Amino acid sequence: MPASQVGFGLRIPSFPADRSSADEFIRQVRRLLDEFEGYFDSAWICDHFVPWARFAPRETPTIECMMSIAYLSALYRKLKWGALVLCNSYRNPALVAKMGATLQLLSGGRFILGIGAGWKEDEYLAYGYEFPDLATRVEQLKEALRIIRAMWQEGRVTFRGKHYRVEDAVCSPVPRPVPPIMVGGGSRRVLKVVAELADWWNVPNAPPDVYERKLKLLRRECSAIGRDYDEIVKTLACMVAIAETEAEAREIARRSPFVEEIRGRGTCIIGDPSQVAGQLGRYVELGATYFMVRFLDFPSTKGTRLFVEEVIPRVRELA
Repeated sequence: MPASQVGFGLRIPSFPADRSSADEFIRQVRRLLDEFEGYFDSAWICDHFVPWARFAPRETPTIECMMSIAYLSALYRKLKWGALVLCNSYRNPALVAKMGATLQLLSGGRFILGIGAGWKEDEYLAYGYEFPDLATRVEQLKEALRIIRAMWQEGRVTFRGKHYRVEDAVCSPVPRPVPPIMVGGGSRRVLKVVAELADWWNVPNAPPDVYERKLKLLRRECSAIGRDYDEIVKTLACMVAIAETEAEAREIARRSPFVEEIRGRGTCIIGDPSQVAGQLGRYVELGATYFMVRFLDFPSTKGTRLFVEEVIPRVRELA
């Protein structure tokens, strides 16, 4: 995809970082969407029942992913809607296929299925799910994707795997078009699944050198099975602190608890519009063609406004 076609999605917070009430938080989300629905290609919600961030108390109001997508996609019809990303363990894959087909029908073809192997052990255990090792969770994800793809393409499926079984499961109506499937994660095991079964690939907050290494690994996995590497849309979920000056942007980052939350596991993009565009441009050079962006000054919309007016055009002009 040429740089002029680079896509941008808006990450919708699933919980308030500032101790807002549930009602006020939803008003903040609605203000964000009301103002920027026409400027982004898509909107994305993560799949957690309690805040994924350690700094937020577990009782912090948190919206559920699929219910939120169903509701908000009906209100904001200019946007495609996706999960960033569903935890495969939380829902039976045949049910996910049926839910996704229904969303695709009701939204007029605006659903993107983002899905991954899951990671938040304390959430699994709190909600009564077993938490097997990563290898098992990735095996489960692979079987789930085979079921979902078959139900969406064939409409009627029997599948007997190591982890999942369905007997003459019907998916009617079959979704048209079939929603893209985006697999999230960066381990070698997950990238093997991406090469075989994904349309899109996502990784969160990866520095450029890490992103480059994972792309090289994905290319090797595609080559090993004869998959066209260029068929896969490469995406990055990122957190952005942006302001008119670098000093103001760094102050936003200093005040944001998310910067410390991901320290050691990822990086944030920080700077003035030119600097932010340059940092995103580096990912475009490596092969990224889609960004899902969370703004660290939320619930303020100043950073989002600056981004859509000055960064998106620059990134699309870089090549």
